[in-house]
Amino acid sequence: MIFFRTLKPAALLLAVFTLLLGILYPLFMVGVGQIFFHREANGSLLLNATGKVIGSEWIAQNFTQPKYFHPRPSSAGDKGYDATSSSGSNLGPTSKKLIDTVTQRTAAYRSENNLRSDTLIPTDAVTASASGLDPHISVANALLQMPRIASARGLSQDQVKSLIHKYTEKRIFGFLGEPRINVLRINLTLDDVNYPALKDRVSGDLIK
Repeated sequence: MIFFRTLKPAALLLAVFTLLLGILYPLFMVGVGQIFFHREANGSLLLNATGKVIGSEWIAQNFTQPKYFHPRPSSAGDKGYDATSSSGSNLGPTSKKLIDTVTQRTAAYRSENNLRSDTLIPTDAVTASASGLDPHISVANALLQMPRIASARGLSQDQVKSLIHKYTEKRIFGFLGEPRINVLRINLTLDDVNYPALKDRVSGDLIK
């Protein structure tokens, strides 16, 4: 019968492609990742001064203490910043809920950073990203947070500004996106420079 004559080559093709694409190819890609991109393939994890993993540089965390740079707002999960529920709010620009939310966030941002009521606020400070897990903030956002952080840590604003310049990442390929700062990276360094043994060493030469 035709059915049985075609069954053998079909089964053979299934086995071959299962071996090639289901086993060998994934193993090859895992091997390439581990050999040439080991850190990235394992989550781009960041460690604190004691060697403990504190997160991935590609996933935002909800820093709320005055001594830290605060990330973009998040709509991922019920409380935000949930890496298992990456998403945006899906609210359009004419949504009253979105307008009210941004208005509340703007007022809260000005209050926590002791800004005047007419201070212009960067968009990324009061709107969530599409993923809800954007690990970066704009340079303008970081500079507005700078006085609060310097005061909370007993550092000068010039010291914090030096860190902002050091951690400013350039546009991708020189033209894609905007200059930005990884919040987890700069906050980790802030903790490092606040150690008593290091605090007196913070200078333009050290962190330029």
